[in-house]
Amino acid sequence: MLASIGYAVAYTGVGIVLLTLGFLALDLLTPGHLGRHIHEQRSVSAGVVLAAGFLAQGLVIFAAIWTNATSGFGEALLYTVVFGVLGVLLQAVAFVVLDLVTPGKLGSHVTEVGFHPASLVLAAVQLAVAGIVVASIWP
Repeated sequence: MLASIGYAVAYTGVGIVLLTLGFLALDLLTPGHLGRHIHEQRSVSAGVVLAAGFLAQGLVIFAAIWTNATSGFGEALLYTVVFGVLGVLLQAVAFVVLDLVTPGKLGSHVTEVGFHPASLVLAAVQLAVAGIVVASIWP
């Protein structure tokens, strides 16, 4: 049981670092500070996008742990880090591509104080990219 508790703590620590990395990537892709858009300006759109990003990243982390846990702790933790970072990078690429193919600046739309439908589109893209990464992990 102690080993399982240690694994849970280690995976959670790595997961928090990866979620933070995902937040920082979204923060770089949007104008201003994403946390301020959500907490001070109460931007629903920014909240939707960040929530979807966290859910998407969580799915990738879960899949990496779940599918590799029997290969040993060290290898499974490595898979989690590698696929977690890959998930963040691919979600950032999807953001940039979506920004290029849609009118206006996506980062500005999804940080508006009021609701903007582009936030739902970006949220769907983030979850779709996570699904693709998860499918590549799952045996």
